[in-house]
Parts: sequence; structure tokens; C-alpha cells
Amino acid sequence: MSDMSASRLKIFSGNSNRLLAEEICRTIGEPLGEATVTSFPDGETFVKINENIRGHDVFIIQSTCPPTNHHLVELLIMIDAARRASAQRITAVMPFYGYARQDRKDQPRVPITAKLVANLLVAAGANRILTMDLHSQQIQGFFDIPVDHLYASPVFFEHLKALRTDKLVVCSPDVGGMKMAAAYADVLGAGLGLVAKKRTSATNVEAINVVGEVDGCDVLLVDDITETAGTLTAAAKILREHGARSVRAAVSHCILNEVAVDRLGTGLIDELITTNSTPVNTHGIPVTVLSIAALLGQAIQRINSNESVTGLFRVKGF
Repeated sequence: MSDMSASRLKIFSGNSNRLLAEEICRTIGEPLGEATVTSFPDGETFVKINENIRGHDVFIIQSTCPPTNHHLVELLIMIDAARRASAQRITAVMPFYGYARQDRKDQPRVPITAKLVANLLVAAGANRILTMDLHSQQIQGFFDIPVDHLYASPVFFEHLKALRTDKLVVCSPDVGGMKMAAAYADVLGAGLGLVAKKRTSATNVEAINVVGEVDGCDVLLVDDITETAGTLTAAAKILREHGARSVRAAVSHCILNEVAVDRLGTGLIDELITTNSTPVNTHGIPVTVLSIAALLGQAIQRINSNESVTGLFRVKGF
């Protein structure tokens, strides 16, 4: 990377995951930009960028985790501030892209909010998006600007090396995750399984059947997001009923609420492995949080120097 391109790089953070932003900056040896991001007494967001960014390549790091709407508006206002301060290019770095599950009309008179958020980001002035493990790949098509879509899998595989047993089965907790599960099974040299489920409400899931052989096996459940842990614990319960020796879950984004903590505290899942794409409060339950700072840091450097980010998908040691 040339000195000229490196000197034009500026990284800023909203309030959603400042620790991750600071860690990203440490991994690539760049200072975190000075910006004031606060709220007025009535709750309105106030942003001021406290340094000159005219002609710079600006990256704004913000996950849309709870409070989701507040953090989304914070990001939009930061993008607008950077645009009006004459930044050369603005990349919204969204380790977790909220509203991604509302990506289609699956019932009458509902919005496609994932597309609305894409429109808002572009309208605010974003020139590029850097995100990780979208709920569905086609969300990239909602943008008319470039989207760099990373995967947490290389970070997970590094941790999962220790799990390479003869009886490892990678299992998807629903039909939609089969492609992801198949990719994990391929790299880990493991078997493949599926839990058929029926969602009874937004927080409750009923597991119906297991496809594949799991008796006496170590099962790894893979998913992109969990909030209430309903899908994971329902899948773990039926897997254990079918003779699974152990059940672990690798989930890219964990936004654990009280219901999830209660469910995970039952011991149905031996270990929940996730990333710091959002701040994770482990609440004393067995959660392993892996850092994606180095992965995002490399992506930012490559985008800044106009290099390909494809190399970040390669998995070492397998």
C-alpha cells in the first residue's frame, strides 16, 4: 500500500460498537478519528467530525444492534456529516446489518425493510458498504453501490480446528441455512445434517425432525444470527433426543436478550461461538466471542488501496 493512499485513510466510529472500532484501528496501526456523537435532551442525534476529512477515504464503523433505530440514524447522520465535509469516498462498515431478515414480502402488506435501509444509506451519501454474513446474499442486490460482503467463517475455522473429530456433523437449524452448513461441512470434512423446524411465533420455534445421522456424533449448529436462541435450543433438544454426543453452535451475530440467556442456561448447547460484530454480554453462560477486528481491518486496508478483498475468504490450516 502506498504512503499516499495510507495517509488519506480516516476511520470513525458511532456508539454501537466502539470497542471493535478501536481494536480494528490497533490491528492496522491507524488512529480512530475524532468525532462527537451524542444526543440532544429530546433524543435527537448530534454529530460533529472534529478533524479535517476533505478529500479523504472515510470509513464509518457502526453495527445496527439494539437500540437498532438509534444506531441506524446515528450512522446515517455520520455519513451525511462526512459527505458535507467533502470526504472523497465514504464506506459504511456494518459488521452487523440490521433489518436483514425483512428482505422479502412473505405476507400481505408488509415492508421490505432491508431494501429501505439500503436506500437510506445511499441517500445519506454512502459510496460503499462493507458488511459481514448478511442474512441472505441477495441483499447485496438492494444496493446500487459496491458491497463488500465478508464471511466470519475463516475466524470460526481457526477456533474449530480443535473440534476435528471423526464424528463431527455440521447441522443447519433450518432449511435456509443449508448452504452455509454445507460450506462448513466441506471445509471441516464433516457430515451434514438438517433440523426441520416450524416457527410458532417470533420468539418460539418447534423442531419437528432431524435429517441425517447424528447418533453418537459431535454436532456443530451454524447460523447467521440469534436473538432469543429459540431456533438453536429447539434444534439442540431434538439433536440430543436423536443421540448427539455434544452440541455446539457457531453464530455470526449474537444479540442475546433475557429469553435467550434463560434458554442457553439450560445446558442444551455445550458452547455458543460467536463474533464481536455486536457487543456480547455473556451473562455467565458458555459463550466464546471471537474477534473479527483483524478481518475487517484487512478489508479496510484493501479497499483503501484499491486491492481485492477476495483473499480474505481463504481459509488457512485446512
